[in-house]
Amino acid sequence: AEVLSSQGRHVEAEMLSRAALEMAQGIGADDQSSYVRGARYALARALLGQGMAAQADAIFQAAQTPLNNLVGVAAIRAGRSAEVLTGLQLLAARAVQNVGASHPVTGDARGVYAMALAATGSPQAGAEFEAALPGLLAARQQVGEAEESLRARLRQWILEAYLQHLGARPSVDADAVAKGFLVADLLRGGGTHQAVAASAARAGAKDPALAAEVRKEQDLRVELVANFRSLQRLALLSPDQLAEQKENPAVLRARIAAITTEHSQLLAGIEQRFPRYANLINPVPPSLQQARDVLREGEILVSVVTTPERSFIWAVPASGAVMFHSTPLGEDLIAPIVKRLRNALDVGELPLSAWPALDVAGAHRIYRELLGPAAQLLANAHTVIFAVGNSLSALPPAVLVTEPHVLQDDKLRPLDRYLDVPWLGKQFATVQVPSVNALVLLRSAAQGAPERTAFVGFADPLFGASGTAAPATRSGLRSAPAGRVTEQSLRRAEATSWTPYSRLAPLPDTRDEVMAMALALGADPARDVHLGAQVTRQRVMQANLSRSRVVAFATHGLLPGDFPGLSQPALALSPPAGHDADREPLAAVLTLEDVLQLKLDADWVVLSACNTAAGDGQGGEAVSGLGRGFFYAGARALLVTHWAVESQSAKDLVSSVFKAYSSSPGLTRAQALQRAMGEVRQATAGVAAGQRGYSLAHPLFWAPYTLVGEPGR
Repeated sequence: AEVLSSQGRHVEAEMLSRAALEMAQGIGADDQSSYVRGARYALARALLGQGMAAQADAIFQAAQTPLNNLVGVAAIRAGRSAEVLTGLQLLAARAVQNVGASHPVTGDARGVYAMALAATGSPQAGAEFEAALPGLLAARQQVGEAEESLRARLRQWILEAYLQHLGARPSVDADAVAKGFLVADLLRGGGTHQAVAASAARAGAKDPALAAEVRKEQDLRVELVANFRSLQRLALLSPDQLAEQKENPAVLRARIAAITTEHSQLLAGIEQRFPRYANLINPVPPSLQQARDVLREGEILVSVVTTPERSFIWAVPASGAVMFHSTPLGEDLIAPIVKRLRNALDVGELPLSAWPALDVAGAHRIYRELLGPAAQLLANAHTVIFAVGNSLSALPPAVLVTEPHVLQDDKLRPLDRYLDVPWLGKQFATVQVPSVNALVLLRSAAQGAPERTAFVGFADPLFGASGTAAPATRSGLRSAPAGRVTEQSLRRAEATSWTPYSRLAPLPDTRDEVMAMALALGADPARDVHLGAQVTRQRVMQANLSRSRVVAFATHGLLPGDFPGLSQPALALSPPAGHDADREPLAAVLTLEDVLQLKLDADWVVLSACNTAAGDGQGGEAVSGLGRGFFYAGARALLVTHWAVESQSAKDLVSSVFKAYSSSPGLTRAQALQRAMGEVRQATAGVAAGQRGYSLAHPLFWAPYTLVGEPGR
C-alpha cells in the first residue's frame, strides 16, 4: 500500500490498507501493534493523497500517530491548526538546527508550520513562508531527491497556501510578486516531467557509453534518495532521540555532499552531449526578470495558477509594469465551466440538432475574472502567451469571450449565431506554454538549419493486418464507421476487454489534411508524404526527420492502458508487414520513448490526433507527455488538437496556417494560426455539394488546434 501511495495510486493503496487492517482484525492483532499502526498510517496517507484530510486526520488521531509533516497537514486541512501549531513549530526549529535553514527538509517543515500560522490568522505566516521558500526551491532543484508522490503533493499544498496568503494581503510589493511568480512555475512544472525523465534515460540506452553514464546517474540518484530519507527522519528528532540513533545528521550531510558532487560531475558530462537533459529531468523555474527578458514587443505573458478556492494571475508585458491579482474564481468554479464548454465543443457523432449551446457566459466569466484587470496591458498587445494548468489547459484560449454576449436563438441556421461572439481569438493571437521555464528554454534555443526541407508528413495508417486501403476521402467529423472505434470509445471500454487494434477507426480524410500542408509549404508529396502501409514505426524511426522544418502526424493518439502493455502515451501507426497487431499492438505504435529518440530540428510539429493538447488526454497540463517528448526531441512549437476535428474545416485550417506562414515572412506562428482561424470562422461549408450551406462560425470548426511552445517566427 505504501509503495502504491508513493506512486500516486492512492485509491488502490486505500483498498490494500483496508485489507491489511481486516486481516489484522481477523487474527486478533493488538491495536497498538506495529503492524496495525503501520496499516493505519498507510490508510491515512492514501486518504490524504485523495484529498480526504478529515478522514486521514481522524485515523492519525485514533492511532496516536506522532506528529510529522503529513500528520500536520491533515490536521491543518481538517481545521485543527491551533492544536498542532506548537508541535509544528518545534519540528521546524529542529530541522533548522539539524540540517540548516535552506535544506529541502527544512523547507517542508517550515512550510507546514507556515500553513498552520496562516490558517490561524497569525501575522507571522508571511515571514515563515518566506523562510521556507529557499528550502522548497532547493527541493525542486536537487536532482537527487526523487519526488515521491505524497511528498510532492505536500509541497504543492504548501506552495498553494503561500499563494493564498499572498492573495489575501491588502497590497503586494514587487518582491512578493516576483517570488509568487517563481512559486507559480513550481506548481505548474510537475506532472509528466518525471516520467519523461525516466524515458529520456532509457532512450539513450542504444549508445553504450551514454547508457553506462545514465545507469550510474540513476544509481547515484537512488543512493541520494535513501540518504535524504534518512536525513529527513533524523532532522525532526529531539536531541535525546538523536543520541539513540546509529547515524547523525552531520555524517549524512557529508555523505550526501560527496554523492552530490559526483552526481553533478556526471550530469555535466551527460549535458554536454544532450544540453537539455538536466533541465528536462529537473526544471528550474525562471525569475520574473528572466521571463521578461525573452518577451518581444507586442507579447504579453499571462501566468495563471488555480487552487480550489482562488486563482492567481500574473500579466507580464515585455516592458512596463507587471500586474498581479487574485480572484475567488478558483478551480472548483472554473472546472465545471470548462466541462460545459468542452461538452459543446467535443460533440463526437451527435447530429447538429443535438449539439449543446456553448456556455458563452461562462467563457466570458473566465476572461473577466482572469484577464479583465489586465485590460490596459492587453490593449498594447497582439499576442497573449498563456502558462496555465489544471482544467484551463483543456480549453483553447481563443474561445474565451471578451465582452458580455447573449446568443440569439436561430432554429434555421443555428451556427450563424456564433458569428458575432467577441472571441479572444478575434482580438489576439494566442499560444500556450507548458511552463514559463519552457518558454525561456525555447527562446534561448538555436535557430534551425537553413538548408532544411519544408515538410514531412505521416497520415492514414492502416490498423488492420489485411493491408486493405481505406477510401481516399471522407467528410464529416472524424468518427468510427460500423464496427470501428475512436479514441473516445476506446476510453469507455472496460479495462478487462481491450478493443482489438485492427478495429481502430480508419482516418482516410487525414490524407487530404497532410497533403494540403505539403502543398501549402511547397513540398514534394511523392517524397515527403507517407501514407497507409508506409506509416510504420520503423519508417518513422529511420527517417531523417531533422532535415524538415515541419513534421506532421495525423492519426489516433493513445493513452497508457488503451492496449495491453501500453504504459506510455503513443501514436497509432500501421503494423509491420505480416504482423498481427491484435496480438502484439506495441509493435505498431510510436511511444513516448520512441519520440525521445527522434532527432528533430523542427519549427513546427503537427499532432493532428484527438486530445493531443490536453495533459495525457485528460486536461491536466498544457501539453501531454507525448508533446513534451517532441519538445525534447527538438521541436520549437507544436500544433495540437483539443477534440475530434471536422475533416474539411481541419484541412482548410492547417493549409491556411502554412500558406500564411510561408508567404508572409513577418508573420509569427501564433499570428498565422490566428489568421487561419479567422478565415475558417467566416467561411461557409456545404455549398459546393448543392446544399444550402452552413456557417463554420462555431469554434468546433475553427478552434480545435492550439499552438504550444514558441509563438514567434
